[in-house]
Amino acid sequence: MLPLIGITSYGRNAMNEFRLYANYLEAVRLAGGVPVLLTPGEAHPEVLLDRLDGIIFSGGGDVSPACFGGDAHPMIYSLDEERDRFELDLAKQVLRSDIPTLGICRGLQVLNLASGGDNLIPHVPDVFTTMPHRLEPPNVQTRAQPVQHSVTITPDSYLAEIFESEQIPVVSWHHQAIKTPPPNWQLAAQAPDGLIEAIAYPQHPWLLAVQWHPEMSIHDGYQIKLFQAFVTAATPHQKST
Repeated sequence: MLPLIGITSYGRNAMNEFRLYANYLEAVRLAGGVPVLLTPGEAHPEVLLDRLDGIIFSGGGDVSPACFGGDAHPMIYSLDEERDRFELDLAKQVLRSDIPTLGICRGLQVLNLASGGDNLIPHVPDVFTTMPHRLEPPNVQTRAQPVQHSVTITPDSYLAEIFESEQIPVVSWHHQAIKTPPPNWQLAAQAPDGLIEAIAYPQHPWLLAVQWHPEMSIHDGYQIKLFQAFVTAATPHQKST
């Protein structure tokens, strides 16, 4: 049986619809898994862990500063209390479980907050000025665009085993990030300007989070390896029937 991979979705839109970019689902399928959307609003996330073999925390809008006592910023966008509540609850369940988990962009920040980290940078260009991590829009009503840059993989990290390379190209599309790894997490990759691009949780069987968007470049020869490693880890996690 192929592993079932739950992927968190974006919150409700103006039409009362849940949605997610198809890239996430296509990446899981290409890696050998079966994707299942996890929509905000579930009151008992522990039930999901009993039925899934792996979980991906997807990207999307910003986590509300109210969740961690953070600072407001004019470029913060798409706040969604229902999604924040669901994903933070799910992330706390993941940290207490052994289910393979991958965080992507916002997903890294959610896992950071669930782990006790409260050190989000509200707007990366205010702090890191030497290179772009997305093409900045003039305001929150204008859509930002992704950019490509390299990241340096931490030697002897699990990401180094996955990629078998010290440096890889990535697609970046974010304006928030973490200042330092949260408690009990380890640095796994950094951008040339020093921004944290990946963290790993060694106390868990398989728990990684990346700030870039691997689902946007799964055919570059590197990013599919990340999804394949994740799906492979999820395969033996399947429950017996």
